Amino acid sequence: MSFDPRSSNGRGGSSQSPARSGGAASAGTVSSATAAGPRRRLDELTFLALVARLAASTRTWDELMVIIVDRARDAARADVCSLYLMDRDGTGLTMAATNGLATGWIGRARLPLGVGITGIVAQTRRPIVSADIRRDPRFAWITGRDQPHTSMCSVPLIWNDQVVGVLNVQTLHRRRFSAGSVRFLEALAGLLAGMIEKGRLQREAEAQVESLRAIDEARANLVAVVTHALRTPLAVVRAYVELLGGRAQAGEQPDAQAWELAALDQVDRLDTTIDSILESLRVFPSGVIELGPIDLVTIVEETARELAPLFRRHRLAADFVARPLRAYASAELLRRLLGYLLENASKYAPLGGRIDMYGWRAGDRALLAVTDDGPGIPTEWRDRIFEPFVRLDDSPRGAGIGLFAARHLARSMGGDLRVEPRQPAGTQFVLELAAMPGA
Repeated sequence: MSFDPRSSNGRGGSSQSPARSGGAASAGTVSSATAAGPRRRLDELTFLALVARLAASTRTWDELMVIIVDRARDAARADVCSLYLMDRDGTGLTMAATNGLATGWIGRARLPLGVGITGIVAQTRRPIVSADIRRDPRFAWITGRDQPHTSMCSVPLIWNDQVVGVLNVQTLHRRRFSAGSVRFLEALAGLLAGMIEKGRLQREAEAQVESLRAIDEARANLVAVVTHALRTPLAVVRAYVELLGGRAQAGEQPDAQAWELAALDQVDRLDTTIDSILESLRVFPSGVIELGPIDLVTIVEETARELAPLFRRHRLAADFVARPLRAYASAELLRRLLGYLLENASKYAPLGGRIDMYGWRAGDRALLAVTDDGPGIPTEWRDRIFEPFVRLDDSPRGAGIGLFAARHLARSMGGDLRVEPRQPAGTQFVLELAAMPGA
């Protein structure tokens, strides 16, 4: 059902003024106009009830978001609808759903409280109508001034006397939203506010439960790995100490220097293992992650120069089709991620082998590949290698943390990390991030 609150009766009724009619016609017109109000309110209530049923029947958060922006757009006879949710710290709003703007901005486009029409609506708790956002100094451009929309109506979502978000509808052509249209969108926003907040709380609770489950599993894995990794070198060291003590008691002359070196090798192995375990506890960023526009080319070349001494036995090179290649990410996290990928490549690339980094843009995504000409990764292992403490073999090549941490860092920046085969041999890791408009 699609209801247009701009019409007088919800069905495009007559706009003739009763004052300009006479006689019996005037009485009929007045009667019709009197009936139009209740019919319009009935249509509005019917539409709101439909939206409520649809929203309540959704099974996932994503379905709820789609229902909200699609039905709000239909109700307002607009071309696009976007929903912004208040950040938990109350300092700004972040886009949660849209059906007309670039979906890559969902979860990333953010407006501080009081900034832009959306931020002002959230701060003042009052709706705003703008007939021409291109000339409205209050409007904050997020996706670039090339977006085609002209007019906008923005209303707050209030639940339990708290602003939980802002609902925006926009039109391609210039339009003056009537007072009735605004009131109807406010009613729709009031209906949806509670559903959205309850759904958000449930989603956060489920995420917390899943996080606790993952922590518990990681703790169990850590105990198993520590037990396995430390037991063998400790046993070797103990054996050498016992040999030295036994030979000394027997009055024999043991090869103390060779045994000492062997025992020290095992101590070094213990030290390396402990460092790897401690590193695994530091891989994840704490606090709020600050994302912004960066140039991938600059970050890659700086990282390559910093790590060059580690690749004296390899050929490390970077190549970019486009310069600059701008993405939406964190420079600090990207450097750490590249460090993990390059460290992994150095372990498996043969001496004198090539380690290449190159980047390109595909649509609204910026991509960066790190490749090596090592033995490659079997198909059945391409998902498992991103699990914590997983290695392809039992060789002492770290604790199986690097790739796990690298993918986690990629996803914390709104991107992803995958592995692909490299022809004729080798491995290619591809980092995918949101590209900046016009990059």
